[in-house]
Amino acid sequence: MLVHLHVKNLALIEEIEVEFGPGLNILTGETGAGKSILLGSMQLILGSKISKSMIRENADHALVELLFQVENPRAEEALRALDIFPEDGQVLLSRKIMDGRSISKINGETCTVSQMKAAASCLLDIHGQHEHQSLLYPEKQLEILDAYGKERIWPKKEKVKAAYQEYRKCQKALKELDMDEEQRNREKAFLEFEIQEIENAHLTAGEDEELEKLYRKLSNGKKIVEALQSVHGMTGYDEEGGAGEMIGSALRELGRVAEYDVELEGMESSLQEIDALMNDFNREISSYLDDLTFDDETFFETEQRLDLINNLKAKYGQRIEGILAYQQKQQEKLENLVRFEERFQEAADQVKKSEKILEKASHDLCLIRKEYSKQLAENVIEGLKDLNFLDVNFDIQFHRKASYTDHGFDEVEYVISTNPGETLKSLGKIVSGGELSRIMLALKAILADRDEIETLIFDEIDTGISGRTAQKVSEKMAVIGRHHQVLCITHLPQIAAMADTHFEIEKHLKEGETITEIHPLTGDHCLRELARLLGGAEITQAVLENAREMKELAQVHKNTRLK
Repeated sequence: MLVHLHVKNLALIEEIEVEFGPGLNILTGETGAGKSILLGSMQLILGSKISKSMIRENADHALVELLFQVENPRAEEALRALDIFPEDGQVLLSRKIMDGRSISKINGETCTVSQMKAAASCLLDIHGQHEHQSLLYPEKQLEILDAYGKERIWPKKEKVKAAYQEYRKCQKALKELDMDEEQRNREKAFLEFEIQEIENAHLTAGEDEELEKLYRKLSNGKKIVEALQSVHGMTGYDEEGGAGEMIGSALRELGRVAEYDVELEGMESSLQEIDALMNDFNREISSYLDDLTFDDETFFETEQRLDLINNLKAKYGQRIEGILAYQQKQQEKLENLVRFEERFQEAADQVKKSEKILEKASHDLCLIRKEYSKQLAENVIEGLKDLNFLDVNFDIQFHRKASYTDHGFDEVEYVISTNPGETLKSLGKIVSGGELSRIMLALKAILADRDEIETLIFDEIDTGISGRTAQKVSEKMAVIGRHHQVLCITHLPQIAAMADTHFEIEKHLKEGETITEIHPLTGDHCLRELARLLGGAEITQAVLENAREMKELAQVHKNTRLK
């Protein structure tokens, strides 16, 4: 439950801290005192949009903190699924607003707004004064029914969701194949052209690298011949001054004196090796030049082959391996087109198969929903009678949607009759705003017994009611308060009298500024607030006595009839 609320620098609130208790917590105050601001602060934790105007004037930031004591095992399980683990059974949610941006934290750790919203949704449910209008929409009506029977309905919904996703996947696959014959022929011709162009080239892996080496050699043939002829002369034995001829002369001179010194014999041996190497080198160059041919035909063929390969590279891949891989890919596409009719029929059969599975799952879900709808309708009738609908009849009618959704094919409509002899009609055609609010309260009371959310907040659920109906609503609020912590903003004394804890929200001037404060009421202070709600601005002794009697009767009612 919500044990502590801290709000700072939000609109008219300078700073307030409130300790809430179990059961029914009532908040009252004059119109404009700031009740909506207090509710708005809690809605910020639930992910409401922020604006700079929310920050109190002359303040640089606003802060909202909610501290929850988690006691419900289901709520603990839901939080664990979000990787949130209560510390000493407590969870602290905070949101700091600064110049149009905000920082959200859970137990002191920074989180996203969506994470904060998910956590708060496990702990807190706010029913605003306009939310009951959502009850007119079929989507909300189906959501309520599913929440009522969630133990059996939700597992079936998961099966429907999975079947729907598979169905949509199969539909998409079929649609991608659904092209007209002219389009298929164009695609086929294009694929055949690309494949044939690559096949005609008869490519082999690594061929381009070898051709580029040969092309560089052929295109620089003249330079190679001139350079090698020059080197052959410089290192040969035929030209005067050649390295070979000079080494031969040096060897002869050394040979004439080598016999006179042992060391010279070693030098002679080394020079003989050099002479042999030079001789071998010179013959190798001569042989290379004899074998070297640079005919124009070979050069032209090499150049043409390289141009072909480079053109294919520009179209299909940077390397020959990439071009061949592209050819294989296009070949597979062509084969798929050739067997298009077969593949199209397979895809169509798969759609029918997935639709059959989805139909079965949706049908099973529908049967369970109808089973729970009867129970829910009976409970609603009972709850509405408790809320002073004396001759009420209520039912949930089912219609099949034109197409499937991930929730199945059901569309439900809540129908009601509030007078004897009237036919059942949709809510929007029958009930007033006040009646719609009471229907939502009855549904909230029914769902409260099945809900793991510990804290329920009602903002002026009593709009448009008075007298005996107000008394019935107060009793229903007290019943909900037996199983949940309830925070209720109200202006009716009948509801306020049922409070387990009563808070007053008031607005006053402080050093020339308007501020909103909230404080608990006990004893005579509580009676005076009830008297204000009963009698308006002038509180007489008679009004005070009425307030005292109302409070005592409410206590007797809670201690006897609600036990």
